[in-house]
Amino acid sequence: METKNAVVALAALASNSRLEVYRLLVQAGPTGLSAGHIAEVTGLPASTLSFHLKELVQAGLVKSRQESRYVIYTANYSAMSELIGFLTENCCQGEPCAAVPTNGCTSCGDES
Repeated sequence: METKNAVVALAALASNSRLEVYRLLVQAGPTGLSAGHIAEVTGLPASTLSFHLKELVQAGLVKSRQESRYVIYTANYSAMSELIGFLTENCCQGEPCAAVPTNGCTSCGDES
């Protein structure tokens, strides 16, 4: 991941509401959640939620897809892994760090 992309992703997460939404989507797994369900859980008004989701999508941390009449949002696990990798790439004086998973999320099937 390039530094400028990491800065954009970190800036998108630098909001209590966006961080809450992102963590909710990470917990939801690859099936994702509808905007209505996200609003219900977080208590965010629709217009505010729309703004936050747009920021997360533009940062590449969240994906959206149309299902029937609903827009479903999911965490972009490969982008999350890239960001974590960027943040930890020089930890432990450049030696592999046992505390950092390198094979993606086994529970969601992301092997990036």
